[in-house]
Formats: sequence, structure tokens, C-alpha cells
Amino acid sequence: MRPPKDFFRPLAVGAPEPVREIPFRPSRMIHFFPPSNEKMRSKVPDIAPTVDILLGNLEDGVPATDKEAARAGLIEVGKTVDFGDTQFWTRVNSLDSPWGLDDLTEVVLEIGHTLDVVMIPKVEGPEDIHYVDRLLAQLEAKAGLDRPILVHAILETARGVSNVEAICGASPRMQGLSLGPADLAANRRMKTTRVGGGHPGYLVRQDPPASEDGSPDIHAHRDIFQQDLWHYTIARMVDACVAHGILPFYGPFGDINDVVACEDQFRNAYLLGCVGAWSLHPKQIGVAKKVFSPDPAEVAHATRVIEAMGDGTGAIMLDGKMEDDASVKQCQVVVALAKQLSERDPDLAATYGFGG
Repeated sequence: MRPPKDFFRPLAVGAPEPVREIPFRPSRMIHFFPPSNEKMRSKVPDIAPTVDILLGNLEDGVPATDKEAARAGLIEVGKTVDFGDTQFWTRVNSLDSPWGLDDLTEVVLEIGHTLDVVMIPKVEGPEDIHYVDRLLAQLEAKAGLDRPILVHAILETARGVSNVEAICGASPRMQGLSLGPADLAANRRMKTTRVGGGHPGYLVRQDPPASEDGSPDIHAHRDIFQQDLWHYTIARMVDACVAHGILPFYGPFGDINDVVACEDQFRNAYLLGCVGAWSLHPKQIGVAKKVFSPDPAEVAHATRVIEAMGDGTGAIMLDGKMEDDASVKQCQVVVALAKQLSERDPDLAATYGFGG
């Protein structure tokens, strides 16, 4: 048995103290770039100020022959780029791969001081997080880091979804979770080859109208409504994350050109409680900014509630609706996020009325 007080003790001598609360910085998009590609590396200084999180990808999408080049490219970026307020993450190779251990070891020892979060793919249970937790503590101590690197897990297997609550609570390092729809679909044997989004075969159909003899005319035209394959999984992931004080993210939307459907999928995730999504192409950065930034009308309303509530206690009627101390806490979250985003985006600041 591990006593609760030991949960927040470093797992290695000389490692930094674990965090007690996960910081909620602007996280509307996790934008992926391939560090093995020299041309893409050269664009990182220009891309970094335009996104909330920039992630150097070492895993899927990187051929086996390019794994070491990708790792070296990531280290080069970490040593040469000033990220400012942008978070710098990496997705390492899976723990059962030939590259995962070297990814963690080399990246933390070389650029751990610039790295905010390590994304771990195909996490299936808390034991995966325990392994990474201890290893990171040892590497942090060796590298002399003064703050812990956080961990973000991807749900890509049925076992991972089944163990999602235990994964979320496995370590103080846990920053959040992302849904990995493609690998999860394959693991579940789902009959879709799409990366995220709905499917025209997953639908509900309007009831049949009556025929002349009063019987149901099943061959008559009936409206159909395409459904979201990921509703259950996202909702379960959000509940687990919120219960443990960490952040849920939607993962990739594979049809790069269909920005309309991408926006729909991102908004579904946003409404269910996700704080951001992955962007795989610059086209999707603007979509994520639009969806995961608070609506200006909501910000204006939240500001009015905060001003009307005074010290934040009691209850008032505002525009025919009751507002109380719980309401003002919700409004403070919205306004705080809007102000954080405004510091990074002058156009957004003007929209919210924070410019000047």
C-alpha cells in the first residue's frame, strides 16, 4: 500500500517536487509537426506564436528509418527555439516499441528544461504511467531539472478506455488525456476507416409514414441523421479527467480539407467538456481557435455577472435568471480564459472588449 502522503513525494532522490494542481494554460490546439523534416523545423519559430501547444511527433507518421532523425530534430528545436508562452510537447514512441525508452531518456536529458509535457501513446493501464513516472523522476534528477515534466496519455485501446479512471489518477504528473480514434477503432474492430468524425452508416432513421391502408410504408422517403461514433468515449474520458483534475482533449480529425466537418467534431467535443483538440495541418489551427475560445457573448455575460455579484456571495436575478456563488465561479473561469487568450491574440482581445 502506498500512503496518500507519499503520492506527492519525488520518486527519485534529487527530482523536483510533484505538482499538486495541473495548470490550465490556453490549450485550444495541440499542433503537430514532424521534427525529422528540416523544412518543417525551420518553420517552428513562425508557427509557435500562432498556437497554444506545439508538439514534436516522434511516433505514428514517422517511418522506422527516420525515428532517430526525428529525435535529433526535436532536440535541435528544443535547444534553438524560444517558445515564449507556447507550450512545447513531444509524443514519444509507445512503451512497447524499440524507440520509446531512448526517446524519453535522450529528450529529457538534452532538452527537459524546455519541455512541458510528454505524450504517451497507447496507454492501457496505470502501470504504464507508473513506469513513466519513475523513469522521468530519475531523468529529471540526473538532468538537474527544477520542475517536473507532465504526462499526457492517449486512449487508443479498449483496455485503456476500461481503465481510464485509474490512468487519470495514476500520478500527480497526469496533465490530461486525448482520444485516439483511429487506433481505438482498429482495436475495437469498429468497421470504419475514418480518422475521427461520424460515419454515414451509423445513423438513426425517421419512423415510416403510414401507407394508404394504414400500415407503415417502410420504403417511403425518411430523413436520416448521421450519429457521432465517439460520443460515449469522449463523455467517459471527460468525466474521468474532471474527477481527477486533469484536462481532456479530442484527438485528430483526419480529413484535412473538410474543415466544416472538423469544426463540427471539435464543437461536439467542446460541448462535452474537452478543452482542445489536435491540429494536424495549419488549416485546422483556425478551426480549433474558433471552437475552443469562449464565445464573446458568453464572455460579456460572465463579466456582467461578476460585476453584479460583488463579493461573490448570495444570489441575484440578472436578465430573469438566478445567479449565485456557483454561477460566479463558472463566470470567473470563462473570463480568466478569455483574458489569457487575449494576451496571445490581439484580435480576440478586441472581440472580447479587452483591447485598447
